[in-house]
Amino acid sequence: MTRQRLGVCYYPEHWPQSRWSEDAAMMKGIGLSFVRIGEFAWSRLEPNEGAYRFEWLSRAVDTLHRAGLKVVLGTPTATPPKWLVDKMPEMAALDADGRPRKFGSRRHYCFSHEGYAQECDRIVEHLARAFGGHPAVAAWQTDNEYGCHDTVLSYSLAALQAFRRWCEAKYRSIETLNEAWGNVFWSMEYRRFDAIELPNLTVTEANPSLLLDFQRFSSDQVVAFNRRQARIIRRHAPDATILHNFMGAFVDFDHYALSDDLDIAAWDSYPLGFLERSSRDDTFKLRYMRVGDPDFQAFHHDLYRACGRGRWQVMEQQPGPVNWAPWNPAPAKGAVRLWTFEAFAAGAEAVSYFRWRQAPFAQEQMHEGLLLPNAAPSEAYDDIARISKELDALNAHVETAHAPVALIFDYESAWAWRIEPQGQDFSYFDLVMCFYRALRRAGLSVDVVPPTAAAIADRRLIIIPALFAPSHDFAEALAKSGATVLLGPRTGSKTADFQIPAELPPGILRSVIDIRVRRVESLRPGVRITLSGQGAFMRWREFLAFGESVAPVLVSEDGETALARSDNVFYLAGWPDEELLRSVLRRVFVVAGISTLDLPEDIRVRDNGAMRYIFNYGATTDISALVEEETLLIGEPILEPCGVAAFRRAPIAEFFEVS
Repeated sequence: MTRQRLGVCYYPEHWPQSRWSEDAAMMKGIGLSFVRIGEFAWSRLEPNEGAYRFEWLSRAVDTLHRAGLKVVLGTPTATPPKWLVDKMPEMAALDADGRPRKFGSRRHYCFSHEGYAQECDRIVEHLARAFGGHPAVAAWQTDNEYGCHDTVLSYSLAALQAFRRWCEAKYRSIETLNEAWGNVFWSMEYRRFDAIELPNLTVTEANPSLLLDFQRFSSDQVVAFNRRQARIIRRHAPDATILHNFMGAFVDFDHYALSDDLDIAAWDSYPLGFLERSSRDDTFKLRYMRVGDPDFQAFHHDLYRACGRGRWQVMEQQPGPVNWAPWNPAPAKGAVRLWTFEAFAAGAEAVSYFRWRQAPFAQEQMHEGLLLPNAAPSEAYDDIARISKELDALNAHVETAHAPVALIFDYESAWAWRIEPQGQDFSYFDLVMCFYRALRRAGLSVDVVPPTAAAIADRRLIIIPALFAPSHDFAEALAKSGATVLLGPRTGSKTADFQIPAELPPGILRSVIDIRVRRVESLRPGVRITLSGQGAFMRWREFLAFGESVAPVLVSEDGETALARSDNVFYLAGWPDEELLRSVLRRVFVVAGISTLDLPEDIRVRDNGAMRYIFNYGATTDISALVEEETLLIGEPILEPCGVAAFRRAPIAEFFEVS
């Protein structure tokens, strides 16, 4: 089994070479195993065109290697140098208003620009040839945070030309495209593929079918860009691991598709920054200001475990205040340890902290690291040493079981409901998170998975909120799965061409449950469609008709069916508040035969093989009812704020009351 490890992000080019050996020794001394370097260093690796300066990087890698550290080497393509931008200024992406995304920060390139892609091929080829055989280089990171700063969509000439080719390859004839997009509406019909326009600067909203295809195209461009780098690296480092560091709550390209070319999916976890940027209300943000949303990080751990086909890690873990959120509080005492063990409990192979030493200059100078700018240890430094010792004591290895509960998360659905929300506050991501939170509050470990037949095999419960356009293969697998199924609002409400199905929503999923959605409405803030003693719908509500095999389970106070059931399949006809969702899930759990836990509000549980982890995101809590004291491997029966407890379940009985 793979041993779980700790790492850090390091920028040797920022510090004197005389400091490198001391840094490496300190890293090793607190229990770090690997170091990520190089992902922003193009201007130092190639200060002038063709004038490669790899000597400093070689010395840095050798220094880390002598200290017993492994290296994750990043390709530097997220930050092309000024001389390259001057050479081909048209490589810059254009925003929706036609303005160039200029040099002066990072990610200043268009994924569709072939000239830039070839320059990336060249620098990656030279790096891979130089370091592919180095014994310290155990893994490669492609680029950095694809799409960060809204850089997936580009409206450049290169993007226009590439999009036209993409459309021709997909539709073959312009007549087929016109029919798929419904271009007879408003006389939008095209006569040739080279007449297609990009969906920006239109008088009013562009055709949703065009917008969706442009988003699909843009996602494909990111996937293709990454694939080029992965193939080059594999030629020169066939045994190395290839990964990319994804982000949180980011849906601008299909992470499942991109991960097909990776060995590991990684992501960058910043709990406090993400909370401040989230749509949660101020009461929630104040409650969790120093620990982060109890479920946000866990959701992404589960999502990226699916992307990596079981292999994933945190590449950047927040160790202190960040610099990019509206407000940037410091973590609570113990929060870094809490976040780290949440990741390991979810099966992470590694957790890496960003960054080793806080930079005293440039855009991220207020972003705290494990060392302060003067090289003195920060508050997190000793936390990491403690975590390392605890991992050794636990002999912690990656061990994650196949969860009986699958929650579908689909990138096309996120695109579709952003294009056509119908209600200003309808967010696919927020809706999926509502279901995920409720599952976590019930003490369940969950697999977040794509809408594929393979992903739902051997499940007891499958939850599918707002799935835009399920495929025939997925619908067939769902019907044959034998699992209990909960379909959420808007599921199956469009075809893949972004049209309302002829048979009405849920379209092809009528083979799973015989209902029809005859009308929908979006609800402004403050409006609630109540159910007697069962909670209410908010934001979104649907009106159902159904066949004889379907029965209403819950009815709203105005007489409309809120929850319908046919055998083991349920359909929820709106966006539920917390009370309603708990009521719905209680019924679904009974049918699925799933035991749940009645957890205190701030306690979360994660099962990982024989281990059960308990996390406290709130005040001191007595967990003595959970397990006998002598079985605890980490933690105490009175769990302090940010506390973590862990024990081996077998032969311990379930704890808390089964609901």
